Amino acid sequence: MKLAVLKEQRPYETRVAVTPETVKKLAALGFEITVEKGAGEASHFPDRAYEAAGATIGSTSKKALEKAAVVLKVQAPLADEVSALPEGALLIGMLNPHQNADLVEAYNKRKITAFSLELAPRITRAQALDVLSSQSNLAGYRAVIEAASLFTRAFPMMMTAAGTIPPARVLILGAGVAGLQALATAKRLGAIISVFDVRPAAKEQVESLGGTFVEVDSQESGEGTGGYAKEMSADYKARQAAKIKEVLQKSDIAISTALIPGKPAPRLLTAEMIKGMKPGSVIVDLAVEAGGNCEGSKVGEVVEKDGVSIIGYANMPGRIPTDASALYARNLLNLLTLCVDKDKKCLAINWEDEIIQAITLTRDGQCGSVAV
Repeated sequence: MKLAVLKEQRPYETRVAVTPETVKKLAALGFEITVEKGAGEASHFPDRAYEAAGATIGSTSKKALEKAAVVLKVQAPLADEVSALPEGALLIGMLNPHQNADLVEAYNKRKITAFSLELAPRITRAQALDVLSSQSNLAGYRAVIEAASLFTRAFPMMMTAAGTIPPARVLILGAGVAGLQALATAKRLGAIISVFDVRPAAKEQVESLGGTFVEVDSQESGEGTGGYAKEMSADYKARQAAKIKEVLQKSDIAISTALIPGKPAPRLLTAEMIKGMKPGSVIVDLAVEAGGNCEGSKVGEVVEKDGVSIIGYANMPGRIPTDASALYARNLLNLLTLCVDKDKKCLAINWEDEIIQAITLTRDGQCGSVAV
């Protein structure tokens, strides 16, 4: 079984789909691995490390793809990359079909079987291949680090002979994986943290990590399917905006993580709210690539508005490429372990498996069950 790993071509992408550690384990499953030259450089995995682990280095993407039955990617391939994929190959990555719907037809034309890992169901069996959790954990951590680097004050309370420095106040919007990790990281740094989420069930998790849960006076619940939030009513949004504005005025740092699958990110921080923040405050918009939670945030940039720095870095996990790649590669390894007959060392995909059904975008020239 030939397995190809390509160098990522999309802007801001620094991760790679396999590491030397997972190359050895994939080889044990029966795969012959070819890694495109330089694929791991941005993640600090040099070609020689892959060769030492048993992989072959392909001098070009074309060479790496020759006779490949399986192709691993981090992000969705570009259109010209799709046209180079071997017909009938299995493509696995975070293919983001909602924003790359045009590629689905291209996969079908080449009869590519495409697995989009971020669509894995939130069930116990799928935890080991949950790329959203592994990558969001790192994004939440890094968001706090980025905020601290621009913040002109200290995070913890400090008592000195010259006087006492009060702790920073952090508001986190969204108590998913990224938000909870941001909470834990900011708490370790000594900040006072408030967390807002439309799902009442998140309150217990927030409080268990030492945060204060911000509640909106409403009976409406934001619980969606699969543990995600749903879009709220206009009345709730109005109450939500008033509450966020109130808490934001007392905050030094805001980290927004709110996403709704298949839809633009909800706008939670308006220009008027930002104007009410203290000079020197920092906002990190982790949803910037999905349209942004914060008005004025720009992909890949730090914008200053009314004395407030708005961080809109794209691909926040990619700012920790070594660990992000290591976790992602293990997610892929866990999925491929489900897809291989270990005795015969060949692909043996169980198409009735609910995990496989959930992540299948295309198969045999037909679309899977995912609506895009």
